Amino acid sequence: MNNPSKYANSLTAYSRFLTREVKIGHLLLGGTNPIRIQSMTTTDTMDTQATVEQSIRMIEAGCELVRITAPSLNDAKNLELIKKELVARGYNTPICADIHFTPNAAEFAARVIEKVRVNPGNYADKKKFETIDYTDSSYEAELERIRTRFTPLVKICKEYGTAMRIGTNHGSLSDRILSRYGDTPLGMVESALEFLRICEENNYYNIVISMKASNTQVMVQAYRLLVAKMIETNRNYPLHLGVTEAGDGEDGRIKSAVGIGTLLEDGLGDTIRVSLTEEPEYEIPVAKMLAERYSTRENHKHIKEIDFDLPYNPFEYARHNSREVINIGKSHVPCVIADYSMKSEVTAASLFAVGYNYSVPLDKWNLTDIAVDYLFLGDNEINFEIPGTLGLINNSETWLKNKNKERSYPLFCGEEYFLSENTSPLLNFVAIDIDTLLPPFIEKIKNKKNVCLVLDSFNHHTMAELRRMAMELIIHKCDVPFIVKCNYKNLNEEQFQLYSSTDLGGMLLDGFGDGIWIKQKECVNTQICNSTAFGILQATRTRISKTEYISCPSCGRTLFDLQETTQKIRERTYHLKGIKIGIMGCIVNGPGEMADADYGYVGTGPGKISLYKGREVVKKNVTSETAVDELINLIKENGDWVEKI
Repeated sequence: MNNPSKYANSLTAYSRFLTREVKIGHLLLGGTNPIRIQSMTTTDTMDTQATVEQSIRMIEAGCELVRITAPSLNDAKNLELIKKELVARGYNTPICADIHFTPNAAEFAARVIEKVRVNPGNYADKKKFETIDYTDSSYEAELERIRTRFTPLVKICKEYGTAMRIGTNHGSLSDRILSRYGDTPLGMVESALEFLRICEENNYYNIVISMKASNTQVMVQAYRLLVAKMIETNRNYPLHLGVTEAGDGEDGRIKSAVGIGTLLEDGLGDTIRVSLTEEPEYEIPVAKMLAERYSTRENHKHIKEIDFDLPYNPFEYARHNSREVINIGKSHVPCVIADYSMKSEVTAASLFAVGYNYSVPLDKWNLTDIAVDYLFLGDNEINFEIPGTLGLINNSETWLKNKNKERSYPLFCGEEYFLSENTSPLLNFVAIDIDTLLPPFIEKIKNKKNVCLVLDSFNHHTMAELRRMAMELIIHKCDVPFIVKCNYKNLNEEQFQLYSSTDLGGMLLDGFGDGIWIKQKECVNTQICNSTAFGILQATRTRISKTEYISCPSCGRTLFDLQETTQKIRERTYHLKGIKIGIMGCIVNGPGEMADADYGYVGTGPGKISLYKGREVVKKNVTSETAVDELINLIKENGDWVEKI
């Protein structure tokens, strides 16, 4: 049904999708060039000195393309001064002007710097959140209006040798696109293609395309669909990858890696920007770490090619069908297994790191929202009463010796399960690698009602091998639930978070996995490993365990201290499990960019905030001094507030 060649060279052998080469000043992007790293300034564009200084910090951190907002014609004119000052100080890094509502700013910028970015959703349209029933002729009339508005910029870019990014954002699709295609990845793709066709009509091809979203499922689907459409029409424009409003800290890094990393795994992406609510120079090492992982990826162990139609749709999220075994599979959220097999001793106190807090005076367990479902003990034993929500897994031989087998389950290695005379009547974990997962094994295991498989990989191309295993189960109509297990060693904390988020996140976004298991050695402590696991599930929206903050990175348009405000809101609302709060620095990143947030906090002027419920503004011109309190009141008024325990 879905041939893998539709959006990637291969889903098993790492191979970059070959795009056309685009020239941005002296920087070559796409083709066989390295994956380029970029970021965006957070200063006021009219503050020349501050913008130059921040740009230099970004460049020295490894930024290869500096993006600067130009919300007005005066801002665009100041880009020329910024460029001259950077060159005078010995920095020739190309600049990209970020344009939204102001064609005259784009047209000026295209004459003085190397690249402009336009957003098709608001370059020629004003968003009113109206549904309009277009006829074919009225829709074509709208396209002609856009052609008239956009063509002058195309001609200027062509004349001056200026590159362009057509940057579609999920949250800022025009009313016209939403009316015809809906709030969908297809709508995002068609929005970009409308502008791309106008460029091609004018024989202008120095173009990069992006499909950004805060929802990682939507983001990945949109990029894949874009590439599929390009392949169908013999196009190969380079891709700029990014997750919008990823947030800060651990959450921002995990979410960015889930979206960007999933696409890099399949060879998609020519330049990346990690959008963190932090200083832009802090984004660069994260982006470099993501990109550099693929510099040696082509040397991975061979994975059997896919010689059948894909048994799933890579352009739509749907969780694979599996049967229920206790609390694993079917409609249960993906479970989390914490690996305690390498600990010298397992105590009640050691479970604090995985969400279980034991109170000695009260003799009871308190569970957090990131309490794991199972502990893999290996050959370790537990000599205390465990919480009622926790299951224990031992190696099969050790499990056999356990006197108390309540909520205790064995782990077998492949064929060992069939050779054993003693198995659990309730749940048996069976670990398999790709060499074990052959048709005879699948036929024997598929009718076992009390088995959960553990897909294990040590391949350098981990995600692709795990996905290949998942497909093998599906094509053989095996609905046994399975856990996705990844193995890491000798990584620093950031590498661990990025790599595990990519590998496990990519599987979950494709709908694969009834649980996750991270085995790590000399990487991070148990608490960080556990928070990373739950962060991956949150970022893929497959298991919600905490409040989600859709927070944009600062830029020159930002009307308040975004980092400080985000922290204030987080301190007051972190306990509202499942609530999504958008924190946007300006109206450009306002109701549209928040996309599916439940509540929004948007800067609308110096010291002024508008508060949103969904996409509807409910309070305007709230002073920044009282805005956080007003946001809390809004949440309470709508019945979504709970008191902290």
